[in-house]
Amino acid sequence: MADPYAPVAADAPSSQVPALRWDEPPEGPVLVLLDQTRLPAEEVELVCTDVPALVGAIRTLAVRGAPLLGIAGAYGVALAAARGFDVEDAAQALAHARPTAVNLAYGVRRALAVYRSALAGGGDLGAAAGAALAEAELLHRQDAQSSARMASAGLALLDELLPGGNHRILTHCNTGALVSGGEGTAFAVALAAHRAGRLQRLWVDETRPLLQGARLTAYEAARSGMAYTLLTDNAAGSLFAAGEVDAVLIGADRIAADGSVANKVGSYPLAVLARYHHVPFVVVAPTTTIDPDTAEGASIEVEQRAGQEVTEFAVPPAAGSEPGAGVPVAPLGTQAYNPAFDVTPPELVTALVTEDGALSPVTGSGIADLCARSRQATMG
Repeated sequence: MADPYAPVAADAPSSQVPALRWDEPPEGPVLVLLDQTRLPAEEVELVCTDVPALVGAIRTLAVRGAPLLGIAGAYGVALAAARGFDVEDAAQALAHARPTAVNLAYGVRRALAVYRSALAGGGDLGAAAGAALAEAELLHRQDAQSSARMASAGLALLDELLPGGNHRILTHCNTGALVSGGEGTAFAVALAAHRAGRLQRLWVDETRPLLQGARLTAYEAARSGMAYTLLTDNAAGSLFAAGEVDAVLIGADRIAADGSVANKVGSYPLAVLARYHHVPFVVVAPTTTIDPDTAEGASIEVEQRAGQEVTEFAVPPAAGSEPGAGVPVAPLGTQAYNPAFDVTPPELVTALVTEDGALSPVTGSGIADLCARSRQATMG
């Protein structure tokens, strides 16, 4: 029996390999993912024929990034329906695959709701599966549109905060096309500045312990022809002190009702540095990342990952080879503290950029208004 999670070589040119795509070969529908754990050494796709394979890809970070996880969750429901698996069980497994990224459960809920509605309306299983797939495709398109609108709003905000151009932007983790149906969140803003001739330098945090900045953001910046420089996470302070940072742009995995922002661990220290050095700290995320049911930052569940990600150094495999064990960098038996995210309080956030524009200052009432406008736009 073929391995449903087996890697296959990507067919498309490197500049066109999507982070995620639905395919329908003769053997049946599949969800195809660009395996981000193998970047930048090679572009390899994973073929998921069932939800357990997709859950595994989510947990191992083969597919990652808040908006893209929402899209993956919706397609996962469609995959279970199309393949004749238990859709309710599949939805539960997907929604809980990673606890912090609110978009994942959001995407699952959207596809599951239309699946249930189709069945309740008298449709057969095939029609319900088609409805779930159509909803996943709609979410995919909407996220691409949101990405473009965030890029435009973010560039306008940068030009307002930093008149004259020549922006020197520091970013953390990865927020480009690898996390989105479009060109990303925070990275899309930097890319817009680059295309407008107003980006002088993109400073890229390596983002320990899994190096999403070094492996993924640098990869995307290089493909886009951007002027970028990689730095170790603990060098950021010296960069601020030297006056080399004009703005910090990050994404988000969950934004609480009070405006607190959960993002890749290491984001909060950047916010503190930015405040001390009077540098704008800007969060770029779609409104789907706002969770009005989470009242405050302290209520955000922060994913704790395996300690070996810290005690071992994972080296990306060479092209054509299989991933190997990490290289130990700490004594055997060392305990490690490895939260995947940290939480930045709203008073340290200069502005929140969404597809509906920029919010500044970031307050609970402003977040509520933003969510209300977003709901009205959706209903309209």
